[in-house]
Amino acid sequence: MAKHFAVAGGGWAGFAAAVELVRAGHRVTVFEAARTLGGRARRVSFDGRELDNGQHIMLGAYSESLRIMRAVGVDLRSAVLTLPLQMRYPPGGGGMDFIAPRLPAPLHVGIALLRARGLAREDKMALARFTTTARWMDWRLNNDCSVAELLERFDQTPRLVTLMWRPLCLAALNTPPERASAQVFLAVLRDSLGARRAASDMLVPRADLSALFPDAAAAWLQGKGNTIHPGAKVTAIRPAADGWTVEASGAAVGGDWSGQFDGVVLAASPATGASLLATLRDAGAAPGFAELASQLEAFEPEPITTCYLQYAPGTHLEIPFYALIDDPATKRWGQFVFDRGQLDAKQDGLLAVVISASSEAASLPQEALVAAVAAQLAADLARPELAKPSWSKVITEKRATYACAPGLRRPPNETPAKGLVLAGDYTAGEYPATLEMAVRSGLQAARLLAKA
Repeated sequence: MAKHFAVAGGGWAGFAAAVELVRAGHRVTVFEAARTLGGRARRVSFDGRELDNGQHIMLGAYSESLRIMRAVGVDLRSAVLTLPLQMRYPPGGGGMDFIAPRLPAPLHVGIALLRARGLAREDKMALARFTTTARWMDWRLNNDCSVAELLERFDQTPRLVTLMWRPLCLAALNTPPERASAQVFLAVLRDSLGARRAASDMLVPRADLSALFPDAAAAWLQGKGNTIHPGAKVTAIRPAADGWTVEASGAAVGGDWSGQFDGVVLAASPATGASLLATLRDAGAAPGFAELASQLEAFEPEPITTCYLQYAPGTHLEIPFYALIDDPATKRWGQFVFDRGQLDAKQDGLLAVVISASSEAASLPQEALVAAVAAQLAADLARPELAKPSWSKVITEKRATYACAPGLRRPPNETPAKGLVLAGDYTAGEYPATLEMAVRSGLQAARLLAKA
């Protein structure tokens, strides 16, 4: 029998859950507090430009994200730029050039290592030793530790840590190696470096993050008679005799609103989810809500800052993106730079510089950060004109992800109450706070709710 479910949160997890529920024959209503869909991975409109609140790279290993995107009609050939596994630094910048050929795994990594420029023999031997031992261990640890400790245990060279492992850890876990979970890092490496060749491909979105999936999912859902409420904030969820009552506010629902549903997918951020669960905890709705709310409140947020720099039309990088060597001590904040013009012709001359897990950079005045990042690009690329962009915009998502620390306890999708499930990149799973983890969590939440 078809049921009607509420989804509180219009991000990637919420829309994955909504699509899965509808494909199972149910009806959904999605509530999103912001007017733009996407949650913590969304489009930001500024001065006539469509930007992202954080530049992302997806992987070919993101099987569930790619599947659900196809299901709602996204043409992946035009939506993303597919590149082979690579870690490439600007020529002459003291980095390296590592790019995998399109050969079967694990041959592609071996050939890339042999051809890599900027790595000494001991660096290459260390990388080969790491991947070989990790495969032998089945990419698992008996006891979790930090990524930094794991790399030390595997005798990784300082140069390899700086040029390969640190940027990969920041990109995948948005947590510095000194504080990041080695087990989660190994899970990402297993499904990329340790899997088939296509799984290691890097997928760089051409479309903005809202258009990439949430907008397409919303259109697909509405086309099947479901309801989407952007600009409607869920203020309370309460158990009812025959299901759940959802209270919301906002112009999209005509002010203050309440309605009855057979179940609820709580697909908000940990902080928002904790606030809503606290109502149930205080009302004594079911045993266990106090612990669950406290668990969500304990997540430590990590920021992502994206510095957009506009230059004259025709200004491009030699390749779609470069890795950069960051060093806060010398005001080198940038970790990756993307040529948005190679992804979207309408953004010709626009470069996007990503800074992950740096509260210090996120707290700098925008003018100071722009000046430092532009100077870093000018020096690394040996192009003095990059020191003076014609236009700039800094976007910081202060709660972009959570600190993915060793042994972090993440809650399951199930809650102590029947008909209420959690969905989000913070729920229990092998992956860190990525788009893929959000989608996987949403799908699992939907299946649990439909089954219940």
